[in-house]
Amino acid sequence: MRAVRERDAAAGRPEPQHDVFLAGTVFLDIVFTGLEHMPAAGTEVWAPGMGSSPGGVANLAIACSRLGLRTSLAAAFGDDYYAEFCYRTLQEQEGVDLSRSRRFGRWHTPVTVSMAVERDRSMVTHEHEPPLCAGHMIGDPPTSRAGFVDLGAPDPCGSAPDWVPQAAARGTLLFADVGWDPTGAWSPAVLDHLAGCHAFMPNAVEAMSYTRTGTPRAAVEALAGRTPLVVVTDGARGALAVDATTGERAQVPALQVDALDPTGAGDVFGAGVVLGTLAGWPLADRLAFAALCSGLAVQQFGGSLAAPGWGDIADWWHAVRDGDDRALRERYAFLDRVVPPGPVRAVRRAEATIAQRADLAEPDDLSEPDPSRPDLGGAP
Repeated sequence: MRAVRERDAAAGRPEPQHDVFLAGTVFLDIVFTGLEHMPAAGTEVWAPGMGSSPGGVANLAIACSRLGLRTSLAAAFGDDYYAEFCYRTLQEQEGVDLSRSRRFGRWHTPVTVSMAVERDRSMVTHEHEPPLCAGHMIGDPPTSRAGFVDLGAPDPCGSAPDWVPQAAARGTLLFADVGWDPTGAWSPAVLDHLAGCHAFMPNAVEAMSYTRTGTPRAAVEALAGRTPLVVVTDGARGALAVDATTGERAQVPALQVDALDPTGAGDVFGAGVVLGTLAGWPLADRLAFAALCSGLAVQQFGGSLAAPGWGDIADWWHAVRDGDDRALRERYAFLDRVVPPGPVRAVRRAEATIAQRADLAEPDDLSEPDPSRPDLGGAP
């Protein structure tokens, strides 16, 4: 993001505190992998693999941080061992700022157990309502280039997160998402909360349901007047988008990969779109980069564990650039301008479990500048 900061400084814009700010619930995710089948009642099955990591909104925070975005998260943390693990992993291992987060005694960390079977997953979740809603916890939001808003999870403080108008007034580009509506109503009134947002990034089912349209393309066109940027993801078929600020329309296919676990893929995709938008990339390149990030993530098990860093992206691009797939080389040729030519100590995806402090990098190591972090301003 160096070129972005230099561009803002040249234009006389003050440096914000963060590149990305977000709020939400952090879960402890326990993921069992490689199961041949789900356990039947009264039986036990063995899982060849297991990973534990922060989940929920942490998936998005970690995906952003691994791409070099200075990321700040406002979330509630308890005082149990699960909370300590999630807090320390986010802050020390992943470099996420938690200065707007709060720790509460006698509050149980939300937990999700995910079981991956035949490229799908089933989950069991336990959660208590946090002691303090996000609006009261955040107070006056920090300055940030971008922020994430979940329209499907209104803050208990009000009908929508009350920090959002303040952030928008300060120039934060707000990227909105929305979850599944279990009531089946898909009320278009939810879309009224898009006021002040820069982008809306639903999946195809959500977009078509809220707009009462029959195709992702029709849904994109129906949503185009709601926010300057509309991105609709369509699973294995890729994504399509309209950017009213540039007049661009683009559709990019998904990366063809052997998908193992889709957990967190949408969060990884969203982080890629945000990075490309802040860096001023063309719309098609933003979508292609986001599709690459999510394509790399679904080949691994486990939410935030699978989010790629620049080391993973560089490894993939160097292999493709030297390979035989001409179409893929041409589609991703823009990566030559943003991927380090020979990454050393570049950030890569993690392998985490409930670890002792000795298993993590020391804070001094994490604070050292990483010369392999790319200059993201050069993709015309």
